[in-house]
Amino acid sequence: MLTFIVILLIVGLVAGAIARLVVPGRDPMGLLGTLGLGVVGSFVGGLLENVVFLHSLSLWSLHPSGLLGSIIGSIIVLLISRIFGGKRRRVRRV
Repeated sequence: MLTFIVILLIVGLVAGAIARLVVPGRDPMGLLGTLGLGVVGSFVGGLLENVVFLHSLSLWSLHPSGLLGSIIGSIIVLLISRIFGGKRRRVRRV
């Protein structure tokens, strides 16, 4: 179980970083934000793979969507967060 979590975090970090590099624009998030983006993107990519290729929605079965599915899911999550994230205001310190 611990190995699965470590691999999930590593794949999430790589997928989140690649998604941030592929999608143009500035994203004010740090290392933990990129990690969270990749982990959520991995789940989205796996869910989309189940729906598209297997024509079923199975939340507990693991299928090797791999890094490519994780990157695609991370790109989708990043675009959705940009659409619904709203405008961020900068606070000027005097």
